[in-house]
Amino acid sequence: MYNTNIILQIQAEYNQFTKAEKKVADYVLQNKKKVLYMSITDLADACKIGDTSVYRFCRTLKLDGYQDFKMKLSLSLTEQESDLPVGAQPHSDSLESQVMESHISAIKESFMMLDHKKLDEFLTMMENAERIYFFGIGDSLLTAEEARNKFLRITRKVSCITDPHMQSMAASLMGPEDLIIIISYSGATKDNIHVAKVAKQAGARIACITHFRKSPLTAYSDVILLCGSEESPLEGGSMSAKIGQLYLVDLLFQEYYARNYQESRKNNKSTSKAVVEKLF
Repeated sequence: MYNTNIILQIQAEYNQFTKAEKKVADYVLQNKKKVLYMSITDLADACKIGDTSVYRFCRTLKLDGYQDFKMKLSLSLTEQESDLPVGAQPHSDSLESQVMESHISAIKESFMMLDHKKLDEFLTMMENAERIYFFGIGDSLLTAEEARNKFLRITRKVSCITDPHMQSMAASLMGPEDLIIIISYSGATKDNIHVAKVAKQAGARIACITHFRKSPLTAYSDVILLCGSEESPLEGGSMSAKIGQLYLVDLLFQEYYARNYQESRKNNKSTSKAVVEKLF
């Protein structure tokens, strides 16, 4: 399926590109590895063109879209690295150390990118909402479900809808009293963007946890929290990316609990008592 070296393909078809497409091609060829960690909006801004021009560039290469392009680019770079002689391969620490460091880095990066004003806005929106929905797709759905599980211990106004079609239907019936929290590493998943668009048109508030400050999803969001850990297309669903998201989920939980201590403590006691007999 992914048997074409996209770098060679870009070079071979360069003369057929439009002026805007050549800007994308030039940037990609000069910043191959950097592009792997850029959102479509980041790349468009770097090339001083619109998102649609980047998308047309991908379609000109007969690709399904930007994520398909990044997947092929990642595979092409991997092929180049695998051609290096054994002695030229980059030195690496033990696997145990690498895994530990990547997880620690994800938390540190999330902490360093934390905007306390945005965190306060995020929490205020949660407090003011009558209903809070956690949405996600694929691996980010697991984080959304974990967020629902945590907050259900202290407030009854949270839920998580897992099916993308049901998410869209629910979003269409929401209003200003509703808050959707969308968790998406890339901020470019079509289902997430569609739900955000529908919810925005219905008048709901939207918050998101994502890695990229600029993406199609953040354009619809009222407030954004950024999670750490860079993830290439071949690392989709990496544990480090989830850990960065979970750090922010736990931070929101702890802050919400502290700001609404009496109610949260009362509800926490009730929910804990409801399942205590099932633990023996």
